[in-house]
Amino acid sequence: MLKKVSLIVFLSLLLAGFLVARHFWLSQSGEPTLIERLPEGDFLVRMNVLDLAQETSGLLHFNKVEFRDFASKEFLLGQAKSYGLDMQRPAYGFANENGDWGALIHVTDSSEIGAGILRLRKVLKINDTIISDQQVYAWNKEKAYLVYGNNWLFIFKGKNFVRYLNGILKAKSGLISPIWDDFLKLKQFREKSLVIYSNSKGVMKYGIEKALFAHEVDSSSITLLSYVKSIKPFNFSQKEDGLALVNDKNSTRYLNLHLNVADFYNHKESPLYRLMDRASKKISFPLDDFLKTWNGDISFREGGTQVVKEKYIESVMDDNFEVTEVVSFKETKVKGFSIALSMNKNGNNLIAKLLKKGILTLDEERYRFLISPPLNFKKQGEYFIFYSSDKPPILESNNSNNGYLSYKKTPFTFYLDTINNMEAHGKLEFPVQRLIRRNKFF
Repeated sequence: MLKKVSLIVFLSLLLAGFLVARHFWLSQSGEPTLIERLPEGDFLVRMNVLDLAQETSGLLHFNKVEFRDFASKEFLLGQAKSYGLDMQRPAYGFANENGDWGALIHVTDSSEIGAGILRLRKVLKINDTIISDQQVYAWNKEKAYLVYGNNWLFIFKGKNFVRYLNGILKAKSGLISPIWDDFLKLKQFREKSLVIYSNSKGVMKYGIEKALFAHEVDSSSITLLSYVKSIKPFNFSQKEDGLALVNDKNSTRYLNLHLNVADFYNHKESPLYRLMDRASKKISFPLDDFLKTWNGDISFREGGTQVVKEKYIESVMDDNFEVTEVVSFKETKVKGFSIALSMNKNGNNLIAKLLKKGILTLDEERYRFLISPPLNFKKQGEYFIFYSSDKPPILESNNSNNGYLSYKKTPFTFYLDTINNMEAHGKLEFPVQRLIRRNKFF
């Protein structure tokens, strides 16, 4: 028995020594590390696969997902070891807005990968080919590729495989992509198992220098955490107090904003201002007049139904075949609609300008915003309230910046947690039931 234990210990030490020596040799041989090979993309991903599997285990079992045992930490670790992959170290990926994506995984023993490829061939039609003097395994139907080296394995799906492969093969030791270097040095979400980073043109057009996303899960929902850094100061901040419409279970959409916006109007070079300006011009909305008048609070609710009585005029032919116009009324069911905005002393002038432009119309003391239902109006302090119900809605103390909408029966709730000069933190919550059942997330 002692001899067996001694042999096991000896072999374990020998294996550990081999791995350490191999790592040392690779670092001294001038061969680039996996991180130095990482390609750039519009979105970069760092993922601790085993930690992610552990976090999502409860969710998968609670919702009785059929493949939950194949996504367990133990199963993934065992499979990775069988095929020479190191899942105890992070995997890295990238994705582009054109749909291309890829991932790089650490390899401990490249001689074991062949067995995994043989198993893939049993279920997929994989072809061998040579690209850039490298053996590549291609699934042509899906434009997907797999290739590996001594310490890395690359999976790719898209149209630009050769370009990315050449970048990986020509990587130089000691050189890492500046984008990846910036991402991996960020302190935000460092402890999270899945982190997504972007500083692409797609986010920069909104005035964002970089955006970072992570996640939290429980048995029924996923929360996406976000951090953004602006190219220039936001020029607005959160209010410490405010009023909002009382929410109820029938709300299908709502929005609450309570912001200090007094300085925002003075910075028309801001990307966010330019974006709002382009959008407002499509309907000739007087953005400058609104920003000069708005005190930074808006509360919007939509949901439920209201019965409104609408007047209409119809032409009626009498017995003498003469046409006369008759005023009639009909009851119509419309979506419940209410909005409250804080305004300064110029509020009435803004309403008059909206009426003149036709964005707001008035018919027998009831208003319409473009295609909204007919609305009653009430002023409460600095708040202008428009509502479709017979009774005015109640305002309550609320300084949250959040919103809610339901898209194809999937509800989303977002929160703006903090804004600090050029940085902001927020989150987005949604249930996972439709995501993991019958693939009906959207």
